[in-house]
Amino acid sequence: MRIDAHQHYWQIARGDYGWITPGLPELYRDFGPEHLAPHLYDHRLDGSIVVQAAPTLAETEFILSLAEKDKSILGVVGWLDLNDPEHRTCFERYSRHPKFVGFRMMIQEMTDSYGILEPHFVKAVQSYAEEDVPVDLLVKSHQLAPLVKLIEQVPGLRGVIDHIAKPRIAESEIEPWLSQMRQIACYPNIYCKLSGMVTEADHRSWKPGDFTSYIRYVLDLFGPERVMFGSDWPVCLLAASYNQVVDILEQALPDGWGERERALLFGGNAKTFYKL
Repeated sequence: MRIDAHQHYWQIARGDYGWITPGLPELYRDFGPEHLAPHLYDHRLDGSIVVQAAPTLAETEFILSLAEKDKSILGVVGWLDLNDPEHRTCFERYSRHPKFVGFRMMIQEMTDSYGILEPHFVKAVQSYAEEDVPVDLLVKSHQLAPLVKLIEQVPGLRGVIDHIAKPRIAESEIEPWLSQMRQIACYPNIYCKLSGMVTEADHRSWKPGDFTSYIRYVLDLFGPERVMFGSDWPVCLLAASYNQVVDILEQALPDGWGERERALLFGGNAKTFYKL
């Protein structure tokens, strides 16, 4: 099974995508399964994991409703507010849906990322870790320090780092991103998505080689069994087409990677992580 492990759908009129404004004309329109279908076909992908794009319960319900109608949606990663005492009630309701595969922690949007170390938050994460619930971790490179501490406190977390933790590729940032990712990779239940890289580079003048070292570092740290391809479409359109995103990753793969490793990267690991 070949899978795009990270993409989004939205309807602008729903009104909870505060970050999608007319100032982003590439994104300021509706995107649905019918728009992704040609890309899935071109790259022989069986389907995708749809990830929430707004921090609302209504967003999760919206993409779950899409999943009911479209076979290409293999799983839905929703949203939960772990600061809300009712998060368990929401989780239990979503879990009754056959295509709900986990939720995303949007650390990126937190004013103080160290809030994930508050006792109530750690306790909530621990409860989901004990149930082996897949958790996406949206984090920027400058927020990795508290995430490292959270994982130290919840070593059994079944987590995946979205977008290789968004290092500042446009500025050629390597450290401390690399050292902190090395610490995270020591935990065998943590995976990493090779996604969302083009939007961290210079949108107008990036070159394929700008991403090679980052991709190779991630592959080396996490190994072929804990990495996933994700297009981050349609967000990627700010800087690159779907085809370009695939080509960047393909070109950076080590010469020694054969069919087995590629099959894991382009679907096998997503199937395992999300328990499809």
